[in-house]
Amino acid sequence: MSVPRVDVTPAAEALILKMQGLHGPLLFHQSGGCCDGSAPMCFPRGDFRVGQEDVYLGDIVRTPFYMSGPQFELWRHTHLTVDVVPGRGSGFSVEAPEGVRFLIRSRLFTDDEYRALEQEGPPLKGPRH
Repeated sequence: MSVPRVDVTPAAEALILKMQGLHGPLLFHQSGGCCDGSAPMCFPRGDFRVGQEDVYLGDIVRTPFYMSGPQFELWRHTHLTVDVVPGRGSGFSVEAPEGVRFLIRSRLFTDDEYRALEQEGPPLKGPRH
């Protein structure tokens, strides 16, 4: 993609690399549910089954990032940046024992970015990795 839909901060990149060393290949999923479900969840790649309606937004640090289809419809105009902050998030995400949690920082795409994304066509749905 010429315009990335998802990016990562240096702190999140370092944590992802550490988690890859502990757990092997990973996968991110953003469900848009309530509570911690609205935070990006990071799983060992074989421990989460991507659904046919999940939207593939791209890779960060060799890790695929998916968002639920209904959530993507609400956030399609938004660039996401995965960051990490102190605190405990969900017990299901691999970073939870580290005393930190992943979170999303967002901004709207510029008009030029959004036009470029529209020209590329819709992002792919379903499993890619």
